[in-house]
Amino acid sequence: MSLVARLVPLAGVLTASALLAGCGQLTDDGAADGRRAVASFYPLAWVTEQVAGDAWTVDNLTQPGKEPHDLELDIRQTAELDSADLVVLEEGFQPAVDATAADVDAPVLDAAQVVDLLPAADHEGESEEEHAEDGHDHEHGDTDPHFWLDPLRLADLADAVADQLAEIDPDGATTYAANAEAVRGELEQLDREYTDGLASCERTTTVVSHDAFSYLSRYGLDFEPIAGLSPDAEPTAADLARLQDLIRTDGVTTVFSERLVSAKMADTLADDLGVTSAVLDPIEGLSDATADEDYLSLMRENLTALQQANGCS
Repeated sequence: MSLVARLVPLAGVLTASALLAGCGQLTDDGAADGRRAVASFYPLAWVTEQVAGDAWTVDNLTQPGKEPHDLELDIRQTAELDSADLVVLEEGFQPAVDATAADVDAPVLDAAQVVDLLPAADHEGESEEEHAEDGHDHEHGDTDPHFWLDPLRLADLADAVADQLAEIDPDGATTYAANAEAVRGELEQLDREYTDGLASCERTTTVVSHDAFSYLSRYGLDFEPIAGLSPDAEPTAADLARLQDLIRTDGVTTVFSERLVSAKMADTLADDLGVTSAVLDPIEGLSDATADEDYLSLMRENLTALQQANGCS
């Protein structure tokens, strides 16, 4: 029995056919009758769309302005997963998606299985008790999920998407491989821009709101998070005191906040020390302010912000 069929009693007057029709209305291009992929949050949706091309409709479960960690699926989104030809997710990043995707008939591509993830760093301010009390079940485990901030790792996902699409649609294999190659070219260019742009900086210590930027460390920067892997985790007083000392000692000029979560902690820390507060986007999702941008433009905005904050030439 499909997920949609099991959800009919919960929907009251809705029927399974109505649910699926509603999913078709999520897109404006009339492609709902063709092949459809569902990605669980923005970077996965972006790379899937680039590789799949016009022959596929790619839907993003996490809408602009929403924090992807906190996604809870409604009936419409569950039906969307159930009717997909391919599901792209990262296991552990969105537990609600993991639980639902386990029951779908479509192939599920788990980014965590095809990309080499970094180990998660230990942070004094995020004990197991605090992590459990933040109100969310962020099961990141022993790895850091934010791999898409490394353009070359995202290129690896593009290759895996192309392989999976080719299994579903062998006639399009050549097109998917060519699209993945083009994406890799763009991402390798972005990697070069980061390598060159951060090669000579006055300082490397970079204070960020949560621990989402470790994959950028290979460009020579040292990231110091206010909170841990969960963006809504609370730092301890000792953590804040350590960061204040670090900012003074290392001459840090900027404390970075994010768009999708509260900037209060970062802004307060910056105000207390008389330094600048700016935005560094982990690109977990789009916001209302960035709805017209894409992964590449946001990564380049991040590069500019890092260069300005760290005195890079």
